Amino acid sequence: MKSRFDPMTVAAMAVAVVSISATAPLTAAATASPLAMAFWRNALGFAVLGPVLLLLRRRQVVRVARRERALLRREQWRPLAVSALAATALALHFAAFMTSTRLTTVAMSTALIATQPVWQALIAAGQGARFSRRTWTGLIVAVVGAAAAAGLDIKSGGTALMGDLLALAGAVAGAGYTALSHKARADMGTTMYSTVCSLVCGLELFVICRLAGIHLTGFDTSTNLSLLGLLVLPQLLGLGAMNFALGRTSATTMSVLLLLETPVAALAAWWFMGQSVEAAAVPGLLLTMVGVTIAVTSSEAERKPAPHDGRLPQAASYQGHSTALPPPPASTWGPAFKQPEPGVHSPVLIPPWPISPPAPGRSTTRDPRVAWAGLGDSSTITLSYHGAGVFDTLPMVRRREQDTPADTDTRRIRT
Repeated sequence: MKSRFDPMTVAAMAVAVVSISATAPLTAAATASPLAMAFWRNALGFAVLGPVLLLLRRRQVVRVARRERALLRREQWRPLAVSALAATALALHFAAFMTSTRLTTVAMSTALIATQPVWQALIAAGQGARFSRRTWTGLIVAVVGAAAAAGLDIKSGGTALMGDLLALAGAVAGAGYTALSHKARADMGTTMYSTVCSLVCGLELFVICRLAGIHLTGFDTSTNLSLLGLLVLPQLLGLGAMNFALGRTSATTMSVLLLLETPVAALAAWWFMGQSVEAAAVPGLLLTMVGVTIAVTSSEAERKPAPHDGRLPQAASYQGHSTALPPPPASTWGPAFKQPEPGVHSPVLIPPWPISPPAPGRSTTRDPRVAWAGLGDSSTITLSYHGAGVFDTLPMVRRREQDTPADTDTRRIRT
């Protein structure tokens, strides 16, 4: 998509980076157990954003309450199991990352957690995906940089090395969460997926805290302020600003900007906590960021579709807008429609979904099959960050629910 770097977009990107960068310093400054912080981080975020997500499907919620339809369809039980696995990976990500901020420096923790795209690429490669030499070069550079940055901790051992290993484990868990999320959301709407994943993640963290005898209440003032900061900064301001920016710029641009979390978090830890960064670790940290940047940008270039003339076959006119015939029977997102036989006159077909007037300056020849499949011309962010929790994969286009045509809506929304 075409980027628009107006003052509002630049300000939103700056707010997103600064807000997300506060995650590690706020966690490290608290005195409560990192697992308790992880639980409340997830629970408070869902308590605020969960109702907002449910409002996006309020008509479906009313139908379920009236017993007009089931909460889950038969074909959604398998994605539900995958969602539970994704929630487990997310819980591990929260627990590992937030614990690592107490054992090693904020700079090392955020730099190693930023290697998540490396593990995402390795998971995709194991599933048969192919990458260019530039992508593999970026991944190798990132791994070499992470190893160089962690060299001092490897030599000294102790808690610092354990913190580095936990940060890497958090990156691997985050990559697993992203991979499972893409698989689950292929057959499950965003609202349902986010709700299930958040509840399961919160319950798992709660059970772990109870079994380990970790107190979830009675925190001191600094911890309560840290929890409030985690809710306001990364969860609300960070997520809101990032989604606003994603409506005006590409996911790759935002992914690269999120890598600035490492220097911004390190600067905040030095300013407020007096936590310094070893000079010998700086080249490795920079090398890690450069490698991840190369990998992310090259992967986006590989996914860029080939140009076309924008014309649609068998176009029909509906309410003054150009559209196409309904999706072929191969589509799994709605009822099959019989295509007209060649040479036989067919009346104008009216699509069974509402068509909103196009936005000013936007082409009116967008194939509705794109919206039917739940995909938009702006992709979701590929670099999941720990500050967004289960809400980091909200699409820029509302996914079509498998309900009656009257309950569907393919209008573009900004989450």
